[in-house]
Amino acid sequence: MKQLIVALGLSLVLAAGTAGAGETASPPGAKVYFDGLSDGDRVTSPVAVKFGVEGMDIVPAGTDMENSGHHHLFVDRPVLGEGPDGADELDANILSDEQHLHFGKGQTETSLELAPGEHTLQLVLGDKDHIPHHPPVVSERITITVE
Repeated sequence: MKQLIVALGLSLVLAAGTAGAGETASPPGAKVYFDGLSDGDRVTSPVAVKFGVEGMDIVPAGTDMENSGHHHLFVDRPVLGEGPDGADELDANILSDEQHLHFGKGQTETSLELAPGEHTLQLVLGDKDHIPHHPPVVSERITITVE
């Protein structure tokens, strides 16, 4: 009996480790996109950025619900999977800094203060633990020019 309890405990630990390793599934056809902002747009700061989503629900970080997540906005960095950590970032918590903005309360829009010049933006949906889904739900990376 003691061996069974130890085996069950080990199974739970391994399952928890897997769940935290980017294993949250996304449904087929799920997508995120910029609503009202397109590649090549010329804008003024502050920039209004609205996040669109199809096929999934937006919920606060920490919410364990199937087919759900929350937004992250990548600013002036390579597309997901091509950053400094390469493909490893597909299975890791999304950073939180000036290039990786978290919207863990379930927000669907923001206002960005950006300096004049070109900037790139990409939306990435994160699971309850701020880890990209499998497959990742990401927008196209767009370039905007702030005048």
